[in-house]
Amino acid sequence: MQRHTISPRKDWQSQIERLGFDFHSLEGRTYWDESACYSFTASEIDGIEDVTNALEAMCLQAVEHIISNKLYARMKIPPIAIPTIEASWRNGERNIYGRFDLAYDGKNAPKLLEYNADTPTSLLEAAVIQWQWLESIYPNKDQFNSIHERLITAWQNIGIEGKIHFACVENHLEDERTTAYMQDVANQAGLDTEFMYITQVCTDEINFYDAQHMNIRNLFKLYPWEWIWNEDFAQYIASSNTKFIEPAWKILLSNKAILPILWEMFEGHPNLLPTFFEPPKNGDYVKKPIYGREGNNVEIIVNGKNFTATTGGYGAEGFIYQELFNIPQFDGNTPIIGAWVVASQSAGIGIREDTSKITSDTARFIPHYFE
Repeated sequence: MQRHTISPRKDWQSQIERLGFDFHSLEGRTYWDESACYSFTASEIDGIEDVTNALEAMCLQAVEHIISNKLYARMKIPPIAIPTIEASWRNGERNIYGRFDLAYDGKNAPKLLEYNADTPTSLLEAAVIQWQWLESIYPNKDQFNSIHERLITAWQNIGIEGKIHFACVENHLEDERTTAYMQDVANQAGLDTEFMYITQVCTDEINFYDAQHMNIRNLFKLYPWEWIWNEDFAQYIASSNTKFIEPAWKILLSNKAILPILWEMFEGHPNLLPTFFEPPKNGDYVKKPIYGREGNNVEIIVNGKNFTATTGGYGAEGFIYQELFNIPQFDGNTPIIGAWVVASQSAGIGIREDTSKITSDTARFIPHYFE
C-alpha cells in the first residue's frame, strides 16, 4: 500500500459532473481529491476482501446473538423498535449494502473501527467515480471495485414486489445524490421506482403513502433507523405492510454498541480492537457515542487525558470505549479504508483521508488502483 502524488485531470470537474457527482467540492473545500491516489498489491487486496467477508460473517452471528439473548437494553434500542427488528430478522429480510471502516497500512492486519451498516454514504464515488478515474488515468491497471454490478444483482434478488420508493432528507446534496444513484441502480435491475423525501411519508394509521397518496409498499430510506423511531409514523411501522430497506435488523449493526459485543463474542480476533461499555482503567482509548455520525462527539484519551475531541449533538444514549489504534499516516494523511459489502459479500473499497486523528465529514475521497 503506497500513496502517490499525481496531477489531477484538467477537466475532472466536468467529467464527474456528467456522472451525477456534483458535490465534489463542499463549502469551499475539495472532497473528491485526485491530486493523490493509493496503490495496492493483488495480495493486499485479497487480504482486505477476506477480512471484510470474515467481519460480515461475525456481524451476522452477532445479530442472532443479540436477538436470541434480548440484548436490546445494552444497545439502547427503543422498545418500540424491537418487534420490527425481530420480525425482519426472522423473516429473512435481505439487506443491500454496508461499509466497514478499517485501519490498514498494507503491513499489519486490518482493524475494524466501525460498521456503517444502515445508511453508508460515499457510495457513488466508490462505485462509479473512481472507476471512471481509473479508466481515464490508468486503463491498464485494476481496481477493487465490483460495487455497481453487485448492487444491480442485489436489487434483482431482493425478493420484494411492487414499486420501491427511495427517500432521504431534503436539502442535503450528498444524501440526495446517493439516493438518486441507488434508485438508478434499482432501475437498471428492472425495478419500478419513485423518489421522495422522508418528510413526505404519510400514514392513515394502517398504510403508508407518499405526497400523491400512492401506497408505499417498499421504502429504501437513506435515513437512520434510530431517527425513524422518533418520527410520528414510527408507531405504525410494525402493523403496516411496508417493507423497509435496509431492514430493521440493520440497526443492531450500525449501532456502535455492536463493537463491544463483537469483542465479547470474538475476543482476541486479529481484526477487532478491544472495545468495552465502560472506560478501561489502563491504556489509551477512543470514546465514541453509541449513536453517532461523521466523527461527531468522538474523544481520544491518551495517558488519562483528553488528547483531541470533536463536538456535535450525539451521546445522549451513552458511549463505547475502543482501544486506541495509531492508524499509520501517509505523507501526513490518515487513510481509512471503506470496505463495501453488497448482499453481505465483499464488493470493493473506497478511501477517505484526513489530516486529523478523527475522520470527519471534511475527509477527502482518494481513488485507488492495484497491480
